[in-house]
Amino acid sequence: MMRMFAAAGLVLALALSVPTMAPAQDALGAAKAAGQIGERPDGLVGAVPGAPAAAAQLAEQVNAQRLARYREIAGSNGTSVDQVQALAGKQLIERTPAGQYVLSGGRWVRK
Repeated sequence: MMRMFAAAGLVLALALSVPTMAPAQDALGAAKAAGQIGERPDGLVGAVPGAPAAAAQLAEQVNAQRLARYREIAGSNGTSVDQVQALAGKQLIERTPAGQYVLSGGRWVRK
């Protein structure tokens, strides 16, 4: 259980501190604020229906970066990638500001 909590803390610390992700994070913040991209329970992001193709491309780029980090964290903590993703997803959805989209029960909803 302690590994799970440590992994969750590392997920966000790594995701927010990696300089190479900064441009994608800036674009991600703008797309989320515009209602084009939302957080998913699996720690990834998705393009909200009706979003432009650029939003889907950005989601793919961000997800590739996140998955790479999740794999590193899982390996370092002796846990599965699925567990790291689930913890990250929970934290990211909790931190999503009101008015932005999250995937809940298979549907995109404004928080």
